[in-house]
Amino acid sequence: MPLHREKRQYTYADYLAWDENERIEIIDGIPYHTYGGEIIEGGPVMQAAPSRSHQEISGELYRQLANFLRGKSCKVYSAPFAVRLNADGDDDTAIEPDISVVCDRFRLDDRGCKGAPDLIAEVLSPSTARKDRIIKFNKYLRAGVREYWLVDPDTRTVQVCLLKDGLYFVSGYTDADTAPVDVLPGCMINLRDVFAE
Repeated sequence: MPLHREKRQYTYADYLAWDENERIEIIDGIPYHTYGGEIIEGGPVMQAAPSRSHQEISGELYRQLANFLRGKSCKVYSAPFAVRLNADGDDDTAIEPDISVVCDRFRLDDRGCKGAPDLIAEVLSPSTARKDRIIKFNKYLRAGVREYWLVDPDTRTVQVCLLKDGLYFVSGYTDADTAPVDVLPGCMINLRDVFAE
């Protein structure tokens, strides 16, 4: 019978103590590479940077959102930008979404966002897809993220998850579509430009 060892639970205080070049997220006290899987043994280690394609897609999505939000009260942030989903509770979750949109200025401080952003977008990669589709999906749902985008460079599709009555309702879009941003009325994202390469 295999031995079960208790894993150490990490907090936002641990996150702050790590080298800022060591891209680590904490989800429910468990550390994960920002661009990879759970850290099983030991502390944080350096993780490879995201791919060029990932950066181009994330950058274009950020550009379109930032252009729309110019002069508006909502703000858009790209990674690395810390989001503390449990800031008012156990404070055991500190994540760095690819894109975060925050409309409540009282959720912002010098270290990032305290609580759920209005919109989060994650650009999938082979090393993060499971975490983004399952672990973060459920965490964002419980935290009350109103809109969650899963952007898939391989299939050139976007799944938009909208929070209604405690559940996510999912719509799908392709690189030929223009996708509405529900939390930003009037904002339309041209996915042809997002996936242009």
